[in-house]
Parts: sequence; structure tokens; C-alpha cells
Amino acid sequence: MEAAIVIMALLFFAFVALGVYATVKVVKAAKRGVDRTINHARRTVEDTTLRAKSYGQGGVAGELAHLRLSLRTSMRATQDALQAGVVEDASLKESLELFRRLSAHGHELDEDLKRLEREPDRSRVAAQLSALRERTERITHSADSLRWAARDRAQKFAEDDLSSLSAQIDMEAGALRHWSGAAEQDPASGDFAWPEAGAAAPEAAREQVWPAEAEANAQAPAEAAGRPDAPAQGQQPPPAITARDPRRTAYPWEKSARPETTN
Repeated sequence: MEAAIVIMALLFFAFVALGVYATVKVVKAAKRGVDRTINHARRTVEDTTLRAKSYGQGGVAGELAHLRLSLRTSMRATQDALQAGVVEDASLKESLELFRRLSAHGHELDEDLKRLEREPDRSRVAAQLSALRERTERITHSADSLRWAARDRAQKFAEDDLSSLSAQIDMEAGALRHWSGAAEQDPASGDFAWPEAGAAAPEAAREQVWPAEAEANAQAPAEAAGRPDAPAQGQQPPPAITARDPRRTAYPWEKSARPETTN
């Protein structure tokens, strides 16, 4: 009884622990989903704001907004391309690691540009625009190089696979079209063809005999040569007319005749 109570208690605690674990996993997954949604919405708002500033404002504020928008667009496009390509091409892992290192410099530059947007001294910011523009171009150029290299690699693999597949399809199509009337060719050419119905068998097939019959045929001319009444070679002997002797006929229901006694 005590053992059953202990087992029931263990099962109860196991189910409770499993329920708590499942609840924690669900809560964490929901939190990650909410965080992704919030981050995506925040990025969309920031990109829209930067786009509006870069086209609607001029001077230092418009230039800073343009640099930030160019940086964010290039980095995000490269990140998406590498993460999507590494699933099918494991060699892109090294490129993805290089991009992570480049992303650190990109985030640092984006923070500097964001801080300069709130700088009241516009003359000081304008003096740094040349260096900021060069720095942005270096980072975006590196990101673009990684992205286009990954895309060119994927396109090259796709073209090679398509070329190989096209060659195999052409070979298979040629094999399927190679009917060329094989059933109508002459059997003497080595091709397989069935003879027509009613065709005469070859002479070699008609001359084939079983071993016992061959021996009998070989001995028959020798025995016939020793008889004087043997027909000439090439002539068939006349059929013999023989009658069955009724006295020699015995039936299974008849008894054998008993010899007569001389007593």
C-alpha cells in the first residue's frame, strides 16, 4: 500500500514538473515572438523616419539620415542573404562569421550617426561628415561584396546543376526516341525478331533427333543391307498385311486351359 502511494506521488510530481517545463517553453516562445514583432515594428518606423528625413530635409540632418538609411539597408540585406544561403551551402559559415564582425562596426557607426543627429552644434557635425561618409561607404562596400559573392556562388551552382540536368534529359530523350523499327529488321542481322506464324522450321531443326532414335536410324541401314528382299535405297517398302491370330488373343477374365490327362 505504501509503495503504491509513493508511486502515485512520484507520478504526480513528474506530471507537475512536465507541466511547468512546457509552460516555461511556451512563455519563452511567445516572448520571443513578441520581441521579434516589436523589433520589426521599431525597425520599420525608424526606416520610414530616416527615409522621410533623407528626402524631406536638407543639410546636415538630411545627410546623416541618408547615411544611416544606406547603412541599415545594406547590412540587413546582407544578413538575410547569408542566413538564407548558409542553410543550403555550409561553406558560407565563414562568410557569416565575417559579417558578424563587420556588424559590430556597423552598429557602432549607426550609434555614432544617431548621436550626431541630436548634436546641437551643426558646424561641428558638418566637419565630420566627410569621415562619416567614407566610413559608411567602406562598411557598406564590404557588406555588398559578401552579399553579391554569396548570390553569385548560388547562381553558379544553380547553373551547373541545370546544365547537368539538361544533358541527362537530352540523353534520356534520345534513348526514348531510338525505336528505329527493331521488330522489322532481318533476324540474320542479330536483332531479336519473332518468326511469322506458319513459317517452316529450319532444316537443322527438322534433322534433330533424340539419341536413342539416332542409334536406331544408324543401325537400320546395316540390318537392311543383309536381307535379300530389302528395298533399294531411297524406296519405301510396301506395308505388310498381317492379320491378328484370334487363337492368340487372351482376355484377363479367361482361365488358362488345363492340359489333358492321358489316364
